[in-house]
Amino acid sequence: MKIESRLAQIGSISEPVTGAVSYPIYQATAFRHPKLGQSTGFDYSRTKNPTRSILEQAIAELESGDAGFACSSGMAALQTVFALFSQGDHMLVSLDLYGGTYRLIEKIMTRFGVNATYVDTNDLDGLEAGWTPATKAVLIETPTNPLMMITDLEKVCSWAKKKGLLTIVDNTLLTPFLQRPIELGADVIVHSATKYLGGHNDVLAGLIVTKGKELSEQMAILHNSIGAVLGPQDSWLLMRGMKTLAIRMERHESNATQIANYLLKHPLISDVYYPALPSHPGYEVQNRQSSGNTGIFSFKVTDARLVEPILRHIKLIAFAESLGGVESLMTYPAVQTHADIPEEIRKKVGVDDRLLRFSVGIEHIDDLISDLAAALEAAASELNV
Repeated sequence: MKIESRLAQIGSISEPVTGAVSYPIYQATAFRHPKLGQSTGFDYSRTKNPTRSILEQAIAELESGDAGFACSSGMAALQTVFALFSQGDHMLVSLDLYGGTYRLIEKIMTRFGVNATYVDTNDLDGLEAGWTPATKAVLIETPTNPLMMITDLEKVCSWAKKKGLLTIVDNTLLTPFLQRPIELGADVIVHSATKYLGGHNDVLAGLIVTKGKELSEQMAILHNSIGAVLGPQDSWLLMRGMKTLAIRMERHESNATQIANYLLKHPLISDVYYPALPSHPGYEVQNRQSSGNTGIFSFKVTDARLVEPILRHIKLIAFAESLGGVESLMTYPAVQTHADIPEEIRKKVGVDDRLLRFSVGIEHIDDLISDLAAALEAAASELNV
């Protein structure tokens, strides 16, 4: 069955009693035992809930994994995965990294003796140089947030396996509709499901998918023990959002590609970072390992003074954090999503005071370009540039 059909049918044939095509919300924390020593399979909702279980089965199947785990946020999902590691362990991590992930590693995990080295994960020599006998895993964002760097997953997963390392891939920006890293050799997938999977800026959630029996069993223990699980209401909302993922991602990509090409020719824009553009350095790898592109990209204005008036003049596009919803959002990474990354590191990577990140929604393309054009024109007029 094609992935579009599998998405649309999430939970629709799983309720055997009533045949409900929308799987019920089991708002229960405790479940009766038939008798001593017997269980229905559900005992306590932190360990297992019927609504959450349908969601977890769905994401595991969509990502070609063996087990899925739904968490209370994307950061909760990452924290649960990081609990695989012990004092003295080391990770190799994508250089251009979401600020929240950097904060979790540097401000929390280091307190438990787990450290990281940040490298360009598409550079095998750099990975080799960063590797130590204490290294346990490679954490990859591809595309990265916000500079949209692309990692050759098959190449890096192969290298990691030879080293005996876990490969963890953040697949938030592409989702299993466009990219399935486990099929390319990854061991663990994480999602901020708040973003494209939920798709409506109304549910906070994280997802983990594992490949392999032993790893899946380890993750199940951590998921239950840490307890940052997703509630039944949010599990249902997330499943409802995922049903329309295919058509939303197609519209996100179409709109983003047209706007990126528009900005590429605009005199106030110096750089556009989007893998769908043939000029992008990761264009060929992206086309090889995924079936399309995300709806988010970043761009740099020619003068940092343009940022404030652009953000003030956009109207249809909201000046707001987050990404992946049906509504278009624009954010300023240097002072918002990536503020926790030290300035010298941000600037070295390219996240400077001229960079804006645009999560393109599903509005009509003419309205989006008109709104953006008006904001750019107003900003240029104010600054006389």
